[in-house]
This record gives sequence, C-alpha cells and structure tokens, in this order.
Amino acid sequence: MNAAKRILVVVEPDIYPRDVVARGAWLAGLEGGSLHLLLCDADVSALDHGVFLSNEARDIARHMRALQEAQIDEFAAIARDAGASVSTEIVDERPIADAVLHRAADLQPAYLLKGTRYHSAAERAFFVDTDWQILRSAACPVWLVKPRTMRERPYIVAAVDPTHSHDKPAALDQEIVDHAQRIAGATSGEVHLLHTYHRLKGIGKEVGRTVKPIEIPIDEISKRIQAEHRQKLEALAGGNDIDSEHTHQLPGDARELIPFFARTHGADLVVMGALARWGVRRAVFGSTAEKVLDHLPCDTLVVRLPD
Repeated sequence: MNAAKRILVVVEPDIYPRDVVARGAWLAGLEGGSLHLLLCDADVSALDHGVFLSNEARDIARHMRALQEAQIDEFAAIARDAGASVSTEIVDERPIADAVLHRAADLQPAYLLKGTRYHSAAERAFFVDTDWQILRSAACPVWLVKPRTMRERPYIVAAVDPTHSHDKPAALDQEIVDHAQRIAGATSGEVHLLHTYHRLKGIGKEVGRTVKPIEIPIDEISKRIQAEHRQKLEALAGGNDIDSEHTHQLPGDARELIPFFARTHGADLVVMGALARWGVRRAVFGSTAEKVLDHLPCDTLVVRLPD
C-alpha cells in the first residue's frame, strides 16, 4: 500500500477508541489507503527492567502487555471487518504527544486521527494536553473524532477567512476547501463555506472619550465591511463551483459562530486551517481553533499548508 495513503490512527482506551477506529476505517475506504493503529496505553516498561524489581512486578508487566496486545488486536479486527488493511503498534514513549509526532514523522501519513474530549482552560493555557501539542506540530492533517455517527452523505463546513486576517495566506483557504470537497466528492456530501467577520463595536464609546468627538458613519462603514467580505467570499466560492446556497457569511465572533452554525445545521465535519508558528509566535497558534474545537459537536479536520 502506498505510504502516502496510510492513515495513522491514535487509539487511546479512554477516548472513544471504537469510534476512532471505525472512523479511520471509513476514511481508509474513501482514500483507498491502509490504517496504522497506534495504541497509547499505560507504559509498563518501568516494571519490566531494573535489578531491584521483583518477579511479581515483571509478571504484572507481562500481563499488562498481553492485555494491550489483545486490545489492539480487537481494535484491528474492527477495522478489518470494515474492509481496511491494518498494521498495529503499541507505544511506550512518553509524553504521548512526542510518540505520536515521531511516528507521524516516520510514516508521513495522509491523515492523523485521534479521539478528542473537552479541554480545561488550564490544559489550554499550559499546553499540557496531547491534542494541542499534536495540532501545533503535526505536518499532516489532523482529524479529531467525536463519538457520533457520520451520515452517509455528510454535511461538511469549510471555515474560511478570505480576507486573510491574522496573517493567513489565501492558499490556506484553498487547502481547506480542497480537503472538504475531496471528502464530499467521495461521499456525495455537501460542502458549505462559512466565513465570520467582526462587526464594528465600541467605536462610538471610544470616540466619546476624546476632547473633540467626531461623528463616524458607523452604519455606512459596516455596510462597506460586509460588502468587502462578501465579495471576497463569493470569489472563493465561485472559484470552487460553490453556489450561493452553500455560501454563508455571519457577523460576529468565530469562536461562537462556528460551533453555533455546526450545531444548527447538524454538521458532520468542520474543516479549519492552522498556521505553523515558531519561536515566541508559536504560542499564538490556533487561538481561534483552540477555543472552537471544544465546543464543536462534530468531527474536526485541521489542515495546514505544506512546508
């Protein structure tokens, strides 16, 4: 099987493992690829080495390894029953994010899939959660799975920013649309473009604090902003044969509107873009995505531009 079509599936026993494996098998069927299941479970290597450890400790380690082997074989059987070609591996490396990223670098998969759950503010603030570390560093598209069934003809939301704010290049929007249309084309699904933009707010209050307030035509400026955003959104839609009924522009905060839109329309998948950040700037990676992901009711595919 072509390595470029390999899908790396991160299996964590406490984060919807069956849903994740099933989604991987479904995606492998669309892509014509194979699965590599990476079981990330308790590391028992510490019980299996060292001159001061008892035979009982080594017996526990062997027993746990046998359970892990049985577990990964059970998950592999689920994928094989769905028609997927599967290879398996159990990782001992810690932290888990490092192990996943190292295997992704070796395998260079078409997608990296894993289950996701709610992340606390502390996890987001201190970058200790596995999901965020993978999203920040993985070179391949990362598919985060929620425990729900994908419809036969999925509703796919491509969250774009055709005004290229926050230093986002135009090519990133096209990458988002390409992935969304690729999946929709293989499933007879629908792609809906969604663009959110900030309305003018608070300007009048700030102006009122000046010594000589001036009158600002808020309504007129707002209409111009709306028209400019709409024009760029329609250009992106037209270039990808997406009609007006599948093109949506909403005023407000993306962190609130993207989850709201997904819930309201029963979306199966939201495709978003991410920028690689290095050095100090890396800390601002995905400020919108990080706050959106927890509140989405469906799967999320995070893509980035090739290096």
